[in-house]
Amino acid sequence: MKRFGRTLLFLVAGLSGVGGAEGASAWETGAFRWRASGPLIDVAGGRAAADPHVALKDPTVVFHDGRWHLFGTLRKRSGTVCMQYFAFDDWTAANAASRQEISFTDKYHCAPQVFYFRPHRRWYLIYQLSDPARSPVLAPYCSTTQTLGDAASWSRPQLMVTPAPPKPRWLDFWVICDEVKAHLFYTTLDGHLWRRETRLAEFPLGWSEAVLAIKADIFEASHTYKLKGRPEYLTIIEAQAPGRRYYMAYLADRLEGPWRPLADSLARPFTAQENVEQSPVWTASISHGELLRAGIDERLEVDPENLRFLFQGASEPEYRGSGYGGIPWRLGLLEQR
Repeated sequence: MKRFGRTLLFLVAGLSGVGGAEGASAWETGAFRWRASGPLIDVAGGRAAADPHVALKDPTVVFHDGRWHLFGTLRKRSGTVCMQYFAFDDWTAANAASRQEISFTDKYHCAPQVFYFRPHRRWYLIYQLSDPARSPVLAPYCSTTQTLGDAASWSRPQLMVTPAPPKPRWLDFWVICDEVKAHLFYTTLDGHLWRRETRLAEFPLGWSEAVLAIKADIFEASHTYKLKGRPEYLTIIEAQAPGRRYYMAYLADRLEGPWRPLADSLARPFTAQENVEQSPVWTASISHGELLRAGIDERLEVDPENLRFLFQGASEPEYRGSGYGGIPWRLGLLEQR
């Protein structure tokens, strides 16, 4: 708990953690319960920029060298979409941290994922980039660095997959590795989650043809993790309800699947307004987020007995009334009850 700081402990006072029978039973029953902090991170001083910042969203985060390193999508009033990076040692001070834009191109690029790839001894940033000269225009790209805290050190965008698949549009790319292969997951906005694979020696290239991983009432923003101490993988995927978003969850013994439902409906969600306690209530959506990991590398381990989820939230009027590009997403933390 030291990483969160005493003030955040006050904000979520009364948390009992995840240990014990109640936390363990959720992995058998899918009956997850959470408590939310208030909004911890927003666009802060970006509201006064020449091109005012509208939202900071799609966060990815690692804890390295005593600090949290956070990357997210930055959306501006003009419609420009790029990424933003900042680091901090305490979540209560996160919103005041100095921020750096990551603008690899003047084209749309966003939805980052960060991890340390041990075979290359380098940090990887996976993201989607839109290039009008390509068809389809959206595709997965990566950049690398040896210096996580230097936003200017990332390499130029490298296209990861060719040729691109036919329609429907693919998006929200996510990489996780086992001891032999790297696996690339993504959704296509039609209820399908897809997976490709490549040998670790060929990463970030050499991807196989896509295979269907999950077909369900899912939307976007899939994230897959290894459950530390358990012989299972967890996939969480965003779904839609009227006026808001929520997350569903699936388990598998191997990244190749098959994936079995764990919390796969609004009646039994992984995270949703219905199973998240808020005081005061500030968000109707539990949207595109990142489980806080137990490590930094490509295995993406999370501690199933200490689940914490950094998510983007907005009220139902904000979600319904602003148009997609105008939703003022801000970030909060969930802890499992």
